[in-house]
Amino acid sequence: MIDSILKIKVLFLLLLQRMNKSLNYRYFLHLSFNGESFHGWQSQHNALSIQSTLRDALTVILREPVEVTGAGRTDAGVHAREFYAHFDRAAELSISERSELICHLNGFLPDAISISEILPVRKDAHARFSARLRTYQYFITQKKDPFQQAFALYYPGKLDVELMNRGAEILKNNLDFTSFAKLPKETKTNICHVEYAKWEEKDHLLVFSITADRFLRNMVRAVVGTLIELGRGKIKLEDIERIILSKDRRAAGYSVPANGLFLVSINYPEEIFLDIP
Repeated sequence: MIDSILKIKVLFLLLLQRMNKSLNYRYFLHLSFNGESFHGWQSQHNALSIQSTLRDALTVILREPVEVTGAGRTDAGVHAREFYAHFDRAAELSISERSELICHLNGFLPDAISISEILPVRKDAHARFSARLRTYQYFITQKKDPFQQAFALYYPGKLDVELMNRGAEILKNNLDFTSFAKLPKETKTNICHVEYAKWEEKDHLLVFSITADRFLRNMVRAVVGTLIELGRGKIKLEDIERIILSKDRRAAGYSVPANGLFLVSINYPEEIFLDIP
């Protein structure tokens, strides 16, 4: 019985290897999504995800099994103005076929997901691991606005934005962001290189932008919650450094709601993109 199971496993692995060898063309999907109705990007057994919705659409339209790999694992309710995912095919897609596939996908997918481009890339390009920088933005509305509150945290209280920006500057001088993360077991490192972090006031909106090479799970929402505590006067500026050095999630502030968080851009090296006529 054990020998039979082992033989089946070996045959299955050989079949997968042959399939992988035949998938010679890799494509990036450039998409955006409203995450309100989804339990994040990652496929889950009992919940609706962006990944499974996109995978199922491609499988139906292309009439072949398709696996989709995303640029990251956005939390439930988080949105993306710009997101990338890759998939592989045995057959090459011409420019006209890619345009047609975009039309079919946008017609098939729910309104919350939109495909803007299908880009041929090198076979070793990876939507997640080839990304060099990612930028998130978090929105706070300080005015009750029925057209903003679905996509922003409503906070009418006074906030010291200048002090919050001084706190944001401290983030760039540190690397270990354990204190701001929900850490799954598979996380190998908590090191993130933050290149930009700043609050801006735009009419009645406060917008926090942060750019880094990578982000930990829940990191941006916890950073924003902590900086709000600073802006409210609940903690002092020197507490930000102390919180980071503690490497303890309990030391940091609360996680703000997901609805105000957007992934707005992902930067890749230009050389991974191909120009196939």
